[in-house]
Amino acid sequence: MISFRKVGGTDRPIQNLSVALVGNPNSGKTTLFNALTGLRQKVGNYPGVTVEKKEGACVLTNGITARLLDLPGLYSLTPHSPDETIAREVLMGLRAGATVPDIVLNVVDASNLERNLYLTGQLLDLGIPMVVALSMTDAAEKEGITVDVVALENALGVPVWPVIASRKQGIDKIKEMLSSAKTKLPPLPAWNVPHKIASEISELSQVLSTDQGISDRFAFVEAVTLLMQQEDRPAQSLGTRLSDRANALVKTSIQRLADADIDFAALAVAARYEWIMSVCSRALHQTVPSRTSPLSNYERVDRWVMHPILGYVLFLAMMAIMFQAIFSLGQGPARAVTDAVNSIGGALMRHMADGDLKNLLHAGVLGGVGTTLSFLPQILLLFFFVSLLEDTGYMARAAFLMDRLMSKVGLHGKSFIPLLSSFACAIPGIMATRTIGDRKARLITILVAPLMSCSARLPVYLLMISAFVPNRPLVALGHTVLLTLPGFTFILMYFTGMIAAFCIALLFHKTLLKGVSPAFLLELPPYRIPSLRAAITQMIERAGQFVKRASTVILTTSVVLWALATYPKHPEYKTSDQKIAHSYVGIVGRAIEPAIRPLGFNWKMGIGIVSSFVAREIFVSSMGTVYNIDDAESDKGRTDLGTQMKAEINPETGKHVYSPLVAVCLMIYYVLAMQCMSTVAVVRRETNGWRWPIFQIVYMTVLAWSVTFLVYHIGLAVGWGISR
Repeated sequence: MISFRKVGGTDRPIQNLSVALVGNPNSGKTTLFNALTGLRQKVGNYPGVTVEKKEGACVLTNGITARLLDLPGLYSLTPHSPDETIAREVLMGLRAGATVPDIVLNVVDASNLERNLYLTGQLLDLGIPMVVALSMTDAAEKEGITVDVVALENALGVPVWPVIASRKQGIDKIKEMLSSAKTKLPPLPAWNVPHKIASEISELSQVLSTDQGISDRFAFVEAVTLLMQQEDRPAQSLGTRLSDRANALVKTSIQRLADADIDFAALAVAARYEWIMSVCSRALHQTVPSRTSPLSNYERVDRWVMHPILGYVLFLAMMAIMFQAIFSLGQGPARAVTDAVNSIGGALMRHMADGDLKNLLHAGVLGGVGTTLSFLPQILLLFFFVSLLEDTGYMARAAFLMDRLMSKVGLHGKSFIPLLSSFACAIPGIMATRTIGDRKARLITILVAPLMSCSARLPVYLLMISAFVPNRPLVALGHTVLLTLPGFTFILMYFTGMIAAFCIALLFHKTLLKGVSPAFLLELPPYRIPSLRAAITQMIERAGQFVKRASTVILTTSVVLWALATYPKHPEYKTSDQKIAHSYVGIVGRAIEPAIRPLGFNWKMGIGIVSSFVAREIFVSSMGTVYNIDDAESDKGRTDLGTQMKAEINPETGKHVYSPLVAVCLMIYYVLAMQCMSTVAVVRRETNGWRWPIFQIVYMTVLAWSVTFLVYHIGLAVGWGISR
């Protein structure tokens, strides 16, 4: 028999509230978090791991400010992945610097009540005060599902309230429930522990409670988790180090169960589902949907979206429309930012005295950071559109569709989301590979994820395309232009990265990391109307991160580069090019020029390539710094960077340094090269060593150089690279 001591009082109100937001993936947890916190959020990583930590502040109805911690989406507290491990350790106060939350806000999807209640039952076991937010009630009703909130509340023994977070319905009531939260423990584990395993759990719980210094409820949860292990796995506690006595008892208990032919995991899971079915029988009512119901409409849409041929056409068309829209819609705002930066530069030139400070502000700050910020509108549009696609439920279907292709090249269906995330940034994309169970498939995904064109490459693409690709229509419907040559070039860069990723994955799958393509199981969420507020919130959040990066990493690099390009000073040289060529940075650039000259690049481009290893977008700020030193020296005022690059003449040949071919080669190099120190650091952490990061740097550099070399010389052969 399982018994527990009473822990804590029953009526003392919580003064400084900390709330852990917990729920299944696709349960509406993020939408609820955004609705409760608005823009009062911050994003980081848990210390020592790459799992994202998202926190926010929420003012409750009684005036108390609650701190909300949005834990990763998970299906259970049984730790099979870093996400589940982190969530479990946070809830039990086992992470360094973490305390047990005052209350758990459990988001439960009303349209998938049975599946969601498995996690809810495990949360109840913890004995932490809990409020249940019943989400997706509108979607459930469309499917003929009705949840009796009162019956569910009585069955669970904790407050329950329905919410539609995207419309702010039920939010005030949830805040009220959190405000009145008491330290009264939830009911004892509601599921009936089978007598065949009860004694093993009880004995181990007592030892864990004594030796590990944890509460009876936590000891129970820990005991169940440890005994769920297979016989051939070493006993371990994922949150705290086991005592020798507890470790020995775990092994002894597992062996006793095996000798008695008792499947602990099967009995425990069956008992939990028996409790779940009991709750559902009391609270869940379902009618058979009619032929004209939205459920049938969803199925009809899926026949097109996931069609083995038309599905790929739709996916490619959707990506093409998105990237064309990013390029076209972002041009106006980008131009406005550029004009604002140029106006500031002009004011500096008119009102500041000549000298190094003026040069630093003009070339180092405005030339570097200002140039990079001009591409912020397109980056924000990328995040906005991706957020909308995720909210609609399309991304899960795209992952299922792409599994057919990716499995042939050794990638897992779950690789699609990490690769798609890499369009924003390779770092979260690589972190997202933790959900891939197969080690080889996960490693292949990590190795090819940086080939997807991240948002840091956007400034490079946009600079080159805007300056050197003629703005000609390619596809038009009447007087409406649907696709332009610059837009097509922009799209082509993204698909080049995707094709390269698939080809390299196939090569690794057949050689370096041979293996069988793993099976892929995926739950398809219902189609939903995307939340405009959530998309804008995410866009603003990303904007803050980009601006923060621009004001720190890019600014620092720009200032350092300005100093290296300004000193030592050589009064004997009259032109700006001569002065920069004999500066510290010019010496480095000219030293590496022989290695990049076969690609059509000169020493100035080499400066940008080397400096941008810190972050890819620094290429633009580096070029802005180098070229704007000339403006500051000549007192002409700030000139657009693209205009300066187009006008540059090679003094030896008398020809233009840049051409459309050189611009394309630069973009291809940045598509394929590993130009991100932060990504290298994350790969080292995810692979537990330097072997794979070094291999990744080498193979991507060789790939970038070789492909760029071929493109440049083929272009020259057909006459594309002939300068005016």
